[in-house]
Formats: sequence, structure tokens, C-alpha cells
Amino acid sequence: MAAAWPQNPNTATDPFRCTRCGACLAVCPTYRVLARETESPRGRLALARAYAEATLPPSPRAAELVYRCALCAACNAACPTGLEVDTVLQGLRARLAAEGLLPESLQRLRSAVEASGNILGEAQQARELWLEQGAGDAPGRHAAETVYFVGCVASLFPSSYPIPQQTLRLLRAAGQPVTLLGGAEWCCGYPLALSGCEDALPAIARDLVGRVVALGARRVVTSCPSCYHTWRHIYPRLVPEMPLEVLHASEVLLQAVQRGHLQPEPLPAQAVTYHDPCDLGRRSGLYDPPRDLIRSIPGLRLTEMRDRRDGALCCGGGGNLESVAPGLVEQAAARRLQQAIETGATTLVTTCPQCRRTLAGAARRERARLRVLDVSELLGKAVSE
Repeated sequence: MAAAWPQNPNTATDPFRCTRCGACLAVCPTYRVLARETESPRGRLALARAYAEATLPPSPRAAELVYRCALCAACNAACPTGLEVDTVLQGLRARLAAEGLLPESLQRLRSAVEASGNILGEAQQARELWLEQGAGDAPGRHAAETVYFVGCVASLFPSSYPIPQQTLRLLRAAGQPVTLLGGAEWCCGYPLALSGCEDALPAIARDLVGRVVALGARRVVTSCPSCYHTWRHIYPRLVPEMPLEVLHASEVLLQAVQRGHLQPEPLPAQAVTYHDPCDLGRRSGLYDPPRDLIRSIPGLRLTEMRDRRDGALCCGGGGNLESVAPGLVEQAAARRLQQAIETGATTLVTTCPQCRRTLAGAARRERARLRVLDVSELLGKAVSE
């Protein structure tokens, strides 16, 4: 294993610890769609054991099964033995990638990030297209206490532009000295780590940390849970001297509301439900700030879905699954959308640009009368200009 996702010496990463009890089956988004043993966490653990015992050689077919997983960590939360299934599978992906079995779609993804600095392989200037006219100083040209790290999805997919637009507006309305990297912002590298290509992360981490520190910043704020997890939990292992505080946008916006720097006005009375992103919830332990933000807006009533917090059903948008099996993502998102509809809510709120994309897509396909918003968009509606 590379340094970015080191092998854990304790037994929580031993695939032989699996008792095959089946507790993971009900929570696995891919198994719930496909209902095949090989598509379940314990099925993939059986592959890991076979590789460990050298009874099964790595193969394209096995790689297909291992990469058709959202790495959502729901199986971790359900496992009665405490097995870190996602860590085992991450190690398996690293081995497959090292042996040249990285799926073609993920090879293209890695090439795009390494050549262009983003997941779409576009010119880096495209990262600045979301900026509204008159939004402020040119990105990355002035020192500030806070750097807002936008991330690939929010800056490159037009449907996601409202997230950074509202977040930046709210941060500035709260009096936060904030700047951007703009075209100098590279992919955080998490998609490469998920592919098993952790070897690329150390250079990315050192470069991005250096760019942020050069702006005189003391902290990094991001809307993307994957970027947050990378900056907060992975980069400190790669850049031990990293002097930066890392916060998710929901934490910063909640602080601003609690301190009176942002004062939400009442919205029309309605029920709102919240979807926990896997990288923000199960991976990073942040469950309450987004919910507290929703509750801070007069007129809104938070109604929870059947599966929530550490047991939240994944929307299917993680683990690079969209690159490998987009149809599977659509089916997983439809299942999560149905849980939102069951609450009777009129708005589904999340705190992840990718979750917003997958769930909004599901709502369009299902013609559901349910708006899908990021919490920054919801708060933006309650905070006047």
C-alpha cells in the first residue's frame, strides 16, 4: 500500500475476520440493486481472501467486481466484527492497479487529472466559469485568512455552480476574508486514491498545501465532502507540517449563523429531509452541522429518512462508480430518492455536489415533485443580499 492510504496492522483490515453473517448485504447499495453475492461486501472480501492465499490470480473479471463498489463504508457500520471492509477493498484496488488491471475508464480519469489537473480533462481556466460577474477579486490574487477550495464537481459541472456561488456569497456576507485558487486549484487527488493509485497523492498534497500557504491562509474550507476528507484526514499524513485548519462549508456557515453574522429569514413553511453524504458522515463523522443549519431557518421542519446518519443509504455517487457503472449509480440514486419521497418532504437537502448531482438526476428521471438542493443554496434563499 502507498503512504496515502497505509495498511493498518490491526485485525480490522484482515479479510479473514469476515464471518459471512450477511449483515452487510442490506446496507450495500450495489447489492441492493443487483442482488448478487459477488456484488456484496462479503463476496468482495472472499476475493480478497483468495488473493491473500494466492488461490486466485488477479483478473479483469475480478477487477470489474472490485471496482463496481461505491466504497461508501456502509458495510463498516453494519459489520458486527468491526471489519474495515472499505480499507480491505482499497488495498485490493491498489494491487489491481499495480498489476495493470485498472479499468479503462479509470485510466482515462487518472490521465485527465495528471495532465489537466481536473477529473474532466478540461482547461483549468474552466474552474473559474462559475464565478458570477462582480463576485469579487480575481481568484488567487490576494492574501486571505481562508481559502475556499471549490473542488472539481462544483466548479466544472454547470448544474453545480449554485453551490460555490452561494457559499462564496454567504462567506463574504458573514465577513469572512476568503480567496480562491481559481485556475491554480488542482484536483485534490481523492479520485486517484479511490482507484488504487495512491502513489500520485503525495506530490498533489505538497503542491496544493504550498499554494494555499503561499496566500497567507490559515484554513481551508470546502463544500465537497471528498475534498474535505482528503484535506482533513489524508493530507496531514502526507504533509506532517501542514499548518492549516480544514473545515466543511456547513461548519463555517453554521458558526456564522450562531454568532449572528448571518441571520436567516423565514422561508415558506415546508418539510425538508436531509441526505448524509458518505464522505462527510461515515468517513468524517460530521452529521449535525448540516442539520443544525436547516433547523436554523425559520419555517422549515426537518423530517428524517428511514436510513440516516451512519446508516444512511448511499446515493451511489462515490467510489468512482459513476466512471465504471453509471447505470448502477442511477439505480442506487433512485432507491435513495424513494426514501426521501416517503418522508413527505418537498425539498431534499444534502451537503455534497456529487450527491446533489446524482439525486437531482434521479428526481428528474422519476419526475418527482421534490427539489434537490445543497444546504448552501437553502441557506442562501433565507439570507438576503
